[in-house]
Amino acid sequence: MGVSADAAKLALNRLAKQGLVASPGRGFYVIVPPEYRALGCLPAEQFIPELMKRQGLQYYTGLLSAAQFHGAAHHRPQEFQIMVAKVRRPIVCGKVRVAFFVRKNLAAIPTQSFNTPRGTILASSPEATAFDLVGYQAQAGGLDQVATVLSELSEMIAPDKLEAIAGSAPLPWAQRLGYLLEQAGAPDKAVALKAYVGTHARQVTPLLAAAMAGTPRDETWKVAVNIDVEAEY
Repeated sequence: MGVSADAAKLALNRLAKQGLVASPGRGFYVIVPPEYRALGCLPAEQFIPELMKRQGLQYYTGLLSAAQFHGAAHHRPQEFQIMVAKVRRPIVCGKVRVAFFVRKNLAAIPTQSFNTPRGTILASSPEATAFDLVGYQAQAGGLDQVATVLSELSEMIAPDKLEAIAGSAPLPWAQRLGYLLEQAGAPDKAVALKAYVGTHARQVTPLLAAAMAGTPRDETWKVAVNIDVEAEY
């Protein structure tokens, strides 16, 4: 623009005070159009791809935010949830909140591209989303919420793809996911996963990460059912 860096920074600060631009990342600015002025920032899905590209970070939209892209979120999550390879501080930009969660084997997780008003964004596939929801159950609102989302997400799940990505997640995730899919009324989606668990699982895992002594067990999935799960239909 033919101005110095200092002059540009002063101009951006002035525009930010007027609510015309916002900065969700250091040195990274977005224009805030009139329809998002009350939000004080662009919605996360409209700036995350460019921010991640600028910072050279691999990512995908996950958990409840990914479920929403697949049409399987009962309620809009209060924060936009992103999976990354390393720990990263959350973003607060106006009323927009972005939370980051570390996912091992990030590059191996299948994703899909979704259109936004400002390009495209990556989100985990329905099958990968299901695994992550079980693996990050607390961040997804608890097991009742996870079961509720799975009841809708199961319509998009391909059983063979579910089994194919099981190796990219800890085995207890597969055990819990299979059990929850059956509880959510989608046992047909868990058939291939049942064969995988039957071949690999040797130990019982608690449905909720807590003490499991004396709790009933589901022998098919080798799960200690130490909590009653109720999905909201």
